[in-house]
Amino acid sequence: MAFINNHLPTREEAERLLEEAEALNVGAWGNHSRNVAICAEKIALACGMDGEKAYILGLLHDIGRRFGIKHLGHVYDGWKYMLELGYPQVAQICLTHSFGIRDINTYIGKFDILPDEQKELEDALKSAEYDDYDRLIQISDALGAADGVVDIEERMEDVKKRYGCYPQEKWDKNIELKEYFEKLAGKNIYEIVKG
Repeated sequence: MAFINNHLPTREEAERLLEEAEALNVGAWGNHSRNVAICAEKIALACGMDGEKAYILGLLHDIGRRFGIKHLGHVYDGWKYMLELGYPQVAQICLTHSFGIRDINTYIGKFDILPDEQKELEDALKSAEYDDYDRLIQISDALGAADGVVDIEERMEDVKKRYGCYPQEKWDKNIELKEYFEKLAGKNIYEIVKG
């Protein structure tokens, strides 16, 4: 069977999609995606959410990177690609994972898409209804590095060094998300993901 609930790829299909994408654009992003998936699954299970769904969404959140080295372009490409494959939930995660704050101007990196694509992305972001899976992948993205699980502050400092900035509101949102999932789980997030 190729689908599970609500047209998600199976775990095996998601892993195949990631491997295929890595062959097209080799880089650390593949292992980052695997670590995000592992974090998402562990946090989901600790919070009474669907761990399998969380893993699949985490694994494919950066699938737009299959189309090359891009910044905002990876968000747009992943969103469109997953829609084309008939996976709207994954498409939404591709769209929302970089936007804990629902404002395209908070994106850290280059705006490397065409103006009409940017408008399309902005409109989709404004109309997206976030749920706990959107928030879960956002926090897992801040925990999962290519070489394993890292402290959220450490990851944000790394992004700040690479891009020259990290907006305070985005920093605060990640801390808020961490506290939100700790409250849901009833334990420290690092105990969950590193245990």
